[in-house]
Amino acid sequence: MDDDPRFADFVAERADALLRYGYVLSGNPHDAADLTQEALIRLHRAWSRVRRKHDPESYTRVIMARLHVSVWRLRRRERLDWDLPEEASLDSFPSDAEQGLWEALEGLPRKQRAVLVLRYYEQLTDTEIAKVLNISRGTVRSHASLGLGKLRSVLPHPTAANRRTQ
Repeated sequence: MDDDPRFADFVAERADALLRYGYVLSGNPHDAADLTQEALIRLHRAWSRVRRKHDPESYTRVIMARLHVSVWRLRRRERLDWDLPEEASLDSFPSDAEQGLWEALEGLPRKQRAVLVLRYYEQLTDTEIAKVLNISRGTVRSHASLGLGKLRSVLPHPTAANRRTQ
């Protein structure tokens, strides 16, 4: 297979964004790098087909989400590390005010966290999330509901925090 310069251009443009997406999915910079690398390898294999029919970034994100799910299906145990990546990026990482949310997300089971990330970070519909994670729409809604319920029980309500400061 000849190397297509468009693939190299895509990687140069979107690798950092894909790495950040992997970090949001996995919560670990090392796992994020592994997810990104493996997804780009798989994208390269399918590049001639994907670039004609699909949005390559969307295709790569689906690969990353499925890889992430398959890893925790195999391990069934997780080890999260919320240390920030050592490389600087153009996007900012969570502020101190947002850090509580990220720590609360860390406490969620992987499926619930994946559903919430895909819904609120990627802004996918329940149908799209179900397709990415290869689960039913009802399971997506169930995981979202359980995850949001746990987040609500752990995090203070924003208006209650505002009332205390006034």
